[in-house]
Amino acid sequence: MARLTDWLAARRAAGTLRRLRPVVRLADGRLQLAAAPDLPPLLDLSSNDYLALSAHPAVIAASHAALNGWGAGAGAARLMSGDLALHHQLEEAVAGLKGQEAALLFGSGFMANAGVIPALVGRGDVIFADRLDHASIYDGCRLSGARLHRFRHNDPDHLEELLAKHRGKGQALVVVESIYSMDGDRCPLVAFAALKERYDFLLLVDEAHATGLFGANGGGVIEADGVGEAVDLALGTFGKALGSYGAYIAGSREMIDYLVNRARSFIYSTALPPAVIGASLAAVELVRADASLRQALWARVAGFKDRLRQGGLVADLGPSQIVPVEVGESSLALALAGELLKQGIFATAVRPPTVPEGTARLRFSVTLHLSDDDLVRVADALLDVLRRLAPRLLAG
Repeated sequence: MARLTDWLAARRAAGTLRRLRPVVRLADGRLQLAAAPDLPPLLDLSSNDYLALSAHPAVIAASHAALNGWGAGAGAARLMSGDLALHHQLEEAVAGLKGQEAALLFGSGFMANAGVIPALVGRGDVIFADRLDHASIYDGCRLSGARLHRFRHNDPDHLEELLAKHRGKGQALVVVESIYSMDGDRCPLVAFAALKERYDFLLLVDEAHATGLFGANGGGVIEADGVGEAVDLALGTFGKALGSYGAYIAGSREMIDYLVNRARSFIYSTALPPAVIGASLAAVELVRADASLRQALWARVAGFKDRLRQGGLVADLGPSQIVPVEVGESSLALALAGELLKQGIFATAVRPPTVPEGTARLRFSVTLHLSDDDLVRVADALLDVLRRLAPRLLAG
């Protein structure tokens, strides 16, 4: 036990100890701290419910209908007796959204990456992964037993250099994210896809933070960049812009048939419950049919960033709905988050090991739960606390 005590003490001293903070999520997307029920509700700037679909009447109604019609749970893994017709309906809808032949559902994005990557490559094979890929991707890489090479973030030239040196004779897998969750930046997907013309590899693109938001039909950066034919596997979640829970992998019919037989996190997991599937199905239909949802979001994103720039913030605010404000020290990130909390704003301080040492930050997620007035309030509050605690981040 001394080892655990020492580890926790070291984390506490470094300002990187994580703690759970129970909240009550209100119908309008705001939060109530469970430990402080008498305080006014907080504006939630840490949610990934970008399109506010978790509260959309059509999504809720579809979830209720599935619950009433199919029960609370699937009852078994899909390869036992839990393979509901509803699962196949959602998989067909997702395949259409991603421009692929077929899709397969997983319990979460973590489970998808942890199951798919080891199913594709193993000993004697090689993986090339962006240095800032999600932890679930790296856990999948480790589970596979394949050799791993990390290339500089969003750097196609470095990837090509590594491919030329280390491609080898086995299977090769390149794994990137289209929108990175902590930096909010966008992958140069066209350049990565072009490398397939010179090197033989499978390309897996994690679109967790892009699906529903980018592309003419909400199909993600893959759709927006027109590289669907070059992408072998499109992975994403229902728990972010689609407002529900679970994940998917989309690809060729042959690829999906293969994963049904090889992806252990699919084979040995109970199927997602009907209420979740019903909600996800309605959400997919909404993002394909109603472009005004993402158009409204992008308008709010632009307004929020403009307000921050006009106030003197010199940080790179990125091209997406995720707006990072990097401050460096974990203690400063915690202090800034604490000051914002006093002003009714819930914005999480993101610290190592989630981000590299020396790059602690506040991460702001713009969602349709937030009005234009809400976002003006948040921007002005952030600028105020930066002037007091971190003036070096502001011009002048």
